[in-house]
Amino acid sequence: MNHTGDTALLLGAEDVPPVREYREAGGSPFLLTCDHYGRLIPRALGDLGLPESELARHIAWDIGIAGVAEQLATQLDAHLIAQRYSRLVIDCNRPPEVASSIPRISEATTIPGNEAIAPEAAQARRAQIFDPYHRRIREIIDQRLGAGRPTVLVALHSFTPVYAGIARPWHIGTLYHRDRQLAPLLLKLLRAEGDLVVGDNEPYAVSDETDYTIPVHGEARGLINTGIEIRQDLIADAAGQAAWAGRLARILAEIEVKLRAERLMPG
Repeated sequence: MNHTGDTALLLGAEDVPPVREYREAGGSPFLLTCDHYGRLIPRALGDLGLPESELARHIAWDIGIAGVAEQLATQLDAHLIAQRYSRLVIDCNRPPEVASSIPRISEATTIPGNEAIAPEAAQARRAQIFDPYHRRIREIIDQRLGAGRPTVLVALHSFTPVYAGIARPWHIGTLYHRDRQLAPLLLKLLRAEGDLVVGDNEPYAVSDETDYTIPVHGEARGLINTGIEIRQDLIADAAGQAAWAGRLARILAEIEVKLRAERLMPG
């Protein structure tokens, strides 16, 4: 198949739009995003030169987070904006100018369909997948702020139990950079659960160089924000996804009460 066949019509009639939304009319102050929700590949790109066994791995998407995100949106009555295409096509949580935006290698796996990509092909991926997703997030934030609605950005991700041969002990981590309002509350309540190993900016920390959603839509817009990372083995099945969605819904509801009481959030 043609692995580098990006054209001006990268997404054809048979391809679904990159953006998927849940609870668009949700009344919650929480706005949920899911950059690595899906693992679709545009038909024009074939399989990127990879077997299905690689495309099912975490290098292609955040395993388990889609189910958590959908159920959390339902339980909180929160708007969720998710992105359907694999991060191997283009990573929607990377600045487009960095090398990891369209990875040639992910961990130890070479991505043949990305090795000889031409600048115009890379631009097509950005224009038809990355840009519509982030444009939609921006539009929704504009609408909410214009209407005077409190808006707290929560970016949802999952991480591998083992990376580069090193086991990761955390069950869940909070990620943050400039905004220090939400993450400490979340850390405190997660640790109070009593059965969790909670990462403080672990297994990742947010930065302008390695992230896009929180710096651009959270920090630059002045929104209270955090990233949440859940370990993938805990949410690999429906029962785990339901349990974590329920736990996070309960904790975030408590945080909403605290933010309102401390007048950190209008409304």
